[in-house]
Amino acid sequence: MDGMPSALPDGEAVPADGALPETALAGLGTRPFGFYVHVPYCATRCGYCDFNTYTATELRSSGAVASQDTYADHLIAEIRLARKVLGDADIPVETVFLGGGTPTLLPARDLVRMLGAIRDEFGLAPGAEVTTEANPESVDPAYLSELREGGFNRLSFGMQSVRPHVLQLLDRHHTPGRPQACVAEARAAGFEHVNLDLIYGTPGESDDDWRASLDAALAAEPDHVSAYALIVEEGTRLAARIRRGEIPMTDDDVHADRYLIAEERLTAAGMEWYEVSNWATSPEARCRHNELYWTGADWWGAGPGAHSHVGGVRWWNRKHPAAYAQALEAGQTPAQGRERLEDEDRRVERILLELRLSDGCPLDLLRETGREAADRALADGLLEAAPFAAGRAVLTLRGRLLADAVVRDLVD
Repeated sequence: MDGMPSALPDGEAVPADGALPETALAGLGTRPFGFYVHVPYCATRCGYCDFNTYTATELRSSGAVASQDTYADHLIAEIRLARKVLGDADIPVETVFLGGGTPTLLPARDLVRMLGAIRDEFGLAPGAEVTTEANPESVDPAYLSELREGGFNRLSFGMQSVRPHVLQLLDRHHTPGRPQACVAEARAAGFEHVNLDLIYGTPGESDDDWRASLDAALAAEPDHVSAYALIVEEGTRLAARIRRGEIPMTDDDVHADRYLIAEERLTAAGMEWYEVSNWATSPEARCRHNELYWTGADWWGAGPGAHSHVGGVRWWNRKHPAAYAQALEAGQTPAQGRERLEDEDRRVERILLELRLSDGCPLDLLRETGREAADRALADGLLEAAPFAAGRAVLTLRGRLLADAVVRDLVD
């Protein structure tokens, strides 16, 4: 679930060569650094998805420049551009994450080539985490073995639900049992870390449907589960169907009930939450790449619409694969715009992101009104008492259910 949103902000212009301010480059290499690689291709468009993705039909008029066949070459060109922009600093990559879209619609050799370019240009840190998302129907044992031999060591499969009627409403197409079988195939190929993505709150889903999905996922024995509430995004096919009254909208109370069911089932199976929507069997099983986002580290986002952040400067690439490829073929950055984060922006973002983590956020990030709100949240049972006494705001289970409201109060 790490794809790029379809809407991009405006921002300021980016130099044609992609050069960053010296202030952004200062300290480069002293902070964790990762790579996100966006692969924008999908076999079909899911009704709930608003990520920057395209089917073959949608790209047909763009010609060869946006073809899947040439995508790896363009992506590698951006990786080489990244090396030029970031200079000679020694910044071995600690995490690589291929998301989409469906990265595994590309041949495994193309994914390995892209990883190889990152390794060649930057080097991989010892024990680097290298993940790709995968649609269960787009891989087989031979494909997974090729990925593992090529340096990938973590997989994230989109399972969403075990119930056919829920998958149908989401426009997902799985052979029954295929996501669970993928976990076994991944283990056989040598992958130690495997995630299953689940979605709850789909119209027509019952509590028993959700329990069945959780139980099926746990029976497959992944070491990580992500469980997300369905968000109905404007402009999607699902939003249009709800607006026309064809299907009902799931309310917040249902989402809360489903979250509690997830917490109960996953905890009983030996998993612990470490971010509001993520559970893992051990600290080693956590998604280190996402932790890099949540803790404000540096990363380069390569691919159409991908976002990057280095040293307080955030930028985003052109959305359409054709426009992205054309910029690189012209020897220019594919970046469309950027923004420089002020100290206050970074303070607010730290609270927004770190409060969602099981480690919480430092209370000294809060201003006076935010600290008063934190005192109220503690009294209301939304924050844990022991971490609070030690200077950190950590959400209780009830606080996780109300995380957005708690965050709004604390950033004041």
